Amino acid sequence: MSTQLTDFSLPNVATGPDPFSISTLPDGIDFVVLFFQRDHYCTNCRKQVQAIAEQIDDFHDQDAEPVSIVPEPVERVEEWQSKYDLPYPLLADPAAETGDVYDQPVRFGILGRFSDFFGRMPAVVILDRRSSPVEIGYSYKGSSTFDRPDIETLLTELESLHTSAPIDTA
Repeated sequence: MSTQLTDFSLPNVATGPDPFSISTLPDGIDFVVLFFQRDHYCTNCRKQVQAIAEQIDDFHDQDAEPVSIVPEPVERVEEWQSKYDLPYPLLADPAAETGDVYDQPVRFGILGRFSDFFGRMPAVVILDRRSSPVEIGYSYKGSSTFDRPDIETLLTELESLHTSAPIDTA
């Protein structure tokens, strides 16, 4: 997969630059794993952010930085940080603009604003920063609240990307 994208800037309530953008990350981070969460109340999302934290060293061993993006106001995202003390960027995307740019799936359009089962679905995008401009190296779009790749699958994908040559954009 090789899709060009633009950078974004969002409030970060955890570790890393605030506001967060891909371009503010230090050199040496070849990959950024964007975890698009469903919402503040999503139990599966809460479990996922904790699982990512437990395997942060495995991500860093692949020169990757995980980043969770929650389509909620900063205050709600800060609640997650105070409860889970995540050691990686945790971003608030209150208008869900970044989720929209990355085509985070939304079930049943406007109904998604009224029911958790109709709203945003989980998504994961791995960005390859070795290219200029940054490219999407992997993407997964969930079709239900439970449909998301496990951490081991993502680490395997990162290993594969890590050992491959950067995407040639010329």
